[in-house]
Amino acid sequence: MLKSLQLANFTVFPSAKMNFGKNLNVIIGENGSGKSHLLKAAYSALAVVASQQYRRDGTAPAGTPGLERDIANKLLAVLRPDGLGRLVRRHRGRNKCSVTCALGAPDQVLKFKFSTLAKTEVTLECFPSRPQEKVPVFLPTRELLTIAPGFVSLYETTHLSFEETWRDTCIMLQSPLARGPRAAQIKELLAPLEAAMGGTVELDEAGRFYLNQESGRMEMHLVAEGLRKLAMLARLIATGSLLDKGCLFWDEPESNLNPKIIKTVARTILQLAAGGIQIFIATHSLFLMRELHILKMREFESLDSRCFGLHFGSKGAVEVVEGKSMDDIGSVAALDEDLQQSEGYIDTEAPCRLTP
Repeated sequence: MLKSLQLANFTVFPSAKMNFGKNLNVIIGENGSGKSHLLKAAYSALAVVASQQYRRDGTAPAGTPGLERDIANKLLAVLRPDGLGRLVRRHRGRNKCSVTCALGAPDQVLKFKFSTLAKTEVTLECFPSRPQEKVPVFLPTRELLTIAPGFVSLYETTHLSFEETWRDTCIMLQSPLARGPRAAQIKELLAPLEAAMGGTVELDEAGRFYLNQESGRMEMHLVAEGLRKLAMLARLIATGSLLDKGCLFWDEPESNLNPKIIKTVARTILQLAAGGIQIFIATHSLFLMRELHILKMREFESLDSRCFGLHFGSKGAVEVVEGKSMDDIGSVAALDEDLQQSEGYIDTEAPCRLTP
């Protein structure tokens, strides 16, 4: 579990400390406010910890240079800057950036830093003493089922300008289906998703995905993009990647989805959180936020959740305000515009309804 993330001079954040809920965390802000940067920084850190081969006694791997190289490579591959120094907040003269991730106990901390001049150089200050229980999952705004066949081998043998989150997720999508004691939990989570899609997700021997419906199999390329995102989520549940303990990072879950499907996604998010997955989502959708709030108050009240509002300050700096709900994080312009439009629409329609 990711307990907290602390940033200093990282992209648009001069200073930020986020104390996460153990179940659900929602990051809200306008375009350009750094929502995706926060998700990717946290994901990169957890992915590096999960990828390490710890000693037989469970202690941290030896070799600081190797760990520093792994951290640098993951940040470069996920965030795609020209050099690590490009991730340091712009400042006159030289500057330094630091990232600190607390994973629970006092000895479970990852801390590193790098400077404006860094290309691939990272200074590691602290590394968790015990391994991460499960590899984190990152869902980008785009669905990946249609590009998954052959993508991983192409990514690893050629220079492609795609974020490494795509490669990581494609590997999980093509993993074998989970079996055994988890089958009942998988079936329960898949039921509403399969009902919304009108079928089940299948992977053929050639690595191509299909939506299997009553009328027959449909190539995933011919399925509506919104349903493909549901299919991607369903596949990760079916393989066991989104079961038990672990972390899910999801960038704009509402992208390309209609309100009916967003409601299904919101329920699945809360069901996964209740099942032990720590979830982080970045959004500027008022509809999704309201649906999560309604469901949480009615059916998932015991979940430990946090909201984080991103607010622009002077010189492009972004401040993070933390709270238990939307009401605690201040006025977020991305949500205010939706509210103002709703009020304007009601005001416009009201005289028409009163006219005999």
